[in-house]
Amino acid sequence: MNTVATVDDDPAAAVDETALPVARRWHPWRWAVSAVALTLVAQFVHGLVTNPGWDWPTFLEYFTADAVLKALRVTVELTLYGTFFGFLLGVWLAIGRLSHNPVLQVISWTYIWAFRSIPLIVQLLFWFNLAYLYRTLSLGVPFGPAFVTFDVNGVISGFAAAVIGLALHQAAYAAEIIRAGIISVDPGQVEAAKSLGLPWRRQFFTIVAPQAMRGILPNAVNEVISLFKGTSIVSVMAIAELFYQVQVIFGRNGRVVPLLMVATVWYIVLTTILTVAQYYIERHFAKGSERELPPTPLQRVRRKIAEITAERR
Repeated sequence: MNTVATVDDDPAAAVDETALPVARRWHPWRWAVSAVALTLVAQFVHGLVTNPGWDWPTFLEYFTADAVLKALRVTVELTLYGTFFGFLLGVWLAIGRLSHNPVLQVISWTYIWAFRSIPLIVQLLFWFNLAYLYRTLSLGVPFGPAFVTFDVNGVISGFAAAVIGLALHQAAYAAEIIRAGIISVDPGQVEAAKSLGLPWRRQFFTIVAPQAMRGILPNAVNEVISLFKGTSIVSVMAIAELFYQVQVIFGRNGRVVPLLMVATVWYIVLTTILTVAQYYIERHFAKGSERELPPTPLQRVRRKIAEITAERR
């Protein structure tokens, strides 16, 4: 008859399981894929450095040129104005979609349906050529006398037409993003707030809005980034934004690739700034849903440096 030794039978047989080494699982395919990916990245970087077609001296010459920086400013202004007025109108459209008023619901839905159906370039060209339909615009009593009349060409410039087109286009998408964020909040929390007798404004700004922002922010930032890159479409209106100015320069000197890289790098830089801002804003609104916020990239670097310093000691 076989017997099994226990710790009570032989104290020396007791083994500290925590002292046993843990063998990591070998992943050969993971390392192979990583090696192939790093090889491709190294080849791409090598081509960027050694291929004379990229013409990096020309890139450095025009990257901070006055004409490019002025065009970049126009691009940023178009993005800011389009985002501000677009989301401002989008809030009211979202309220109209969520209201119990059938007239507001139909108007908001129709607006969103129409402006999401029409390409952005068509909208921009329409507002740019508004003077063909209306020579003058007036303010006064509807279907009655006009108090102020002004010439359309003198008021709506190319830049103003671009802002109007971008804002109205952006409002249709912003309305759906905001509406989706609001309806994602658990209705039970609103009912609990009502049962506590909280006023409507406090319900919305302290309960609904902070939770809705977690769903709104990622999509909203994506729309802002899309609008920032979409400003290149206004080049058809001969507005000196970044892409238009780059086209003008390489049309003169024939250096197409380095000038396109100038625009590309500026788009990447500003998109990166928006992405970093999105991360910290999302982290701020995550305070109510997570007990401990994840460390920021800078905190992770500091923690890793502290670990390496502690191991050396």
